[in-house]
Amino acid sequence: MKAYLFLIITAIIFSGNIIVGKAINELPPYTIAFFRVFIALLVVLPIGLRQARQYQHVFLKEWKPLLGLALTGVAFFNSFIYASLQFTSSTNVAIMESAIPVVTILFSMIFLKEKLAGVQWVGVILSVGGAIWVITEGSWQVVRDLAFNIGDVIMIAAILTWVAYSILVKFHMMKFPVYGSLLVMLAIANAVLFPIAVIEWVVIDGFPAVFQINHALGLLYLGIFPSLIALLLWNKGVEEVGPSQASVFLNLLPVFTIIGSLLFLGENVTLIEMIGALLVISGVLLTTKTKAEKQRQLS
Repeated sequence: MKAYLFLIITAIIFSGNIIVGKAINELPPYTIAFFRVFIALLVVLPIGLRQARQYQHVFLKEWKPLLGLALTGVAFFNSFIYASLQFTSSTNVAIMESAIPVVTILFSMIFLKEKLAGVQWVGVILSVGGAIWVITEGSWQVVRDLAFNIGDVIMIAAILTWVAYSILVKFHMMKFPVYGSLLVMLAIANAVLFPIAVIEWVVIDGFPAVFQINHALGLLYLGIFPSLIALLLWNKGVEEVGPSQASVFLNLLPVFTIIGSLLFLGENVTLIEMIGALLVISGVLLTTKTKAEKQRQLS
C-alpha cells in the first residue's frame, strides 16, 4: 500500500508540474526550464557531489550516453512541455503525456525488436487514436487544412524526446550512480539551457518577472517537487511493484490535471478532451497490463 501511495503522490506532483507550468506561462518556456533545473541542482549538490567525484572516470568514459540522457530527459522534455503550455490547455498536455508509455512500447518494438501481442496492438491504436483525436479536436477539417494547434505539435516533440530518454535509460542508466549522475545531468542541462534563457531575457524581457512572488513560488515547486521528490517516490514505487505496474499510475495524470485545471486555472474541459482522455487511458491500461502479464508468465 505504501508503494501505491507513493505512485499516486507522484502522479499528483507530475500533474502539478503541468498546472504550475500553465499558471506561470507569462514567463518564457526556457526561462522556466532553466530555473527549474537550477533550483534542482542546488538541492542535489550536497547529496550528489561525493558520488559525482567518486565516479568521474565513469562519466568521462560514458560521456555520450550521459549527454544524451541530460539533453532528453532533463533539459528538453520539460522545456517542450512549458513551450506547449504557451499555446494549448493543461488538459491537452496531460492527455498526450499519459500516452508516453504506449508510444515508448511502440518505438521499442521498432528499434529494440520487442514484440507486441494482438491485444497490445488494440491498446496502441486506442492510445494513439485518442491522442490524435485531441490534437485534431475531433475534426477531419483540422487535418485537411493542417490547422493544428502549435502547442499540441510541440507536445509531440516532448513525447518523442521522452521516448529517446527511456531507450537511453534502458541501455545506459545502470552504469551510473543515482545521485551523482543526476547532479551531472542537471549541470549539463543548466549549461545548455542558460544561453537559451538569456536570449529569452533579451528578446522578451522575461528575467525581472522571475522575482514576482507567484512566479518564484511556482519555480520553487517545479525545481523541488517534480524534479526531485517525485523522482525519488517514483523510483521507490517501481522498486516495489515493477515498472509495468507502476506505469499504470500515470493514467491518473489527466484525471488530476483536469481537476487541478478546473480548480486553479478556471479552464473548461471539453467533451473532445474527455473522449480523448478515456481512449488514451484505456489504451495504456490495455497495453501495459498485457505486457506485465506476459512478463510474469516468462518469469
